[in-house]
Amino acid sequence: MRIEVLSDPEAVARVAASLIANDARARVAAHGRFTIAVSGGHTPSLMLRLLAEEKVPWASVEIFQVDERVAPDGDRDRNLTHLREDLLERAPILSAQFHPMPVGAELDVGPSRYSAELRAVAGSPPVLDLVHLGLGPDGHTASLVPGDPVLDITDADVGTTGTYLGRRRMTLTYPTLNRARRVLWIVTGEDKAAMLDRLCSGDSTIPAGRIHREHALILADRLAAQMDEIAPSI
Repeated sequence: MRIEVLSDPEAVARVAASLIANDARARVAAHGRFTIAVSGGHTPSLMLRLLAEEKVPWASVEIFQVDERVAPDGDRDRNLTHLREDLLERAPILSAQFHPMPVGAELDVGPSRYSAELRAVAGSPPVLDLVHLGLGPDGHTASLVPGDPVLDITDADVGTTGTYLGRRRMTLTYPTLNRARRVLWIVTGEDKAAMLDRLCSGDSTIPAGRIHREHALILADRLAAQMDEIAPSI
């Protein structure tokens, strides 16, 4: 695991967008396709807007969701709502290249449907080129939340949670996240500082700490990293 500390959330978003674009160009040049799964959040919203301005071989990019709240289409609680506004409506991405999580009325069959979609694009078992993750003040990542049975899923690529902060959720599971070729963490804000310290120290008692570290890069602002000045990358 490597961490880069940047001045503020905007700098984090800018570096993240550039890194994703570089990875996309390299992967498409070498293998013809780039697969990415993205999470929601304020800093990721800016990251996606900046990514839409980058030079990306969009015709060869397949976009998945890391997680999604169970809410009506267009609801502001939906990650999809913001993903559409921040990226899908700004970059030349065809609807067939984007794979929204099915969180409608048939939630019980949604995980198996999404698993099949992952396998069709990213292989069996699916291996995503890049997974973007955030970190919650309680140590959750994706919708892998403390105490939920979804943490114990080892035989499925997608699962659903119980109610968390008022919503049930669909999420990629540890097996899927831990197969990714790169894990890109975006962590900003002073409220994340304690959990970022635990994540960096390898604390597996928090959900985020069970994500594999070998191919992981953390982009954090100085507040999350508890640094008054920007430190060299470590």
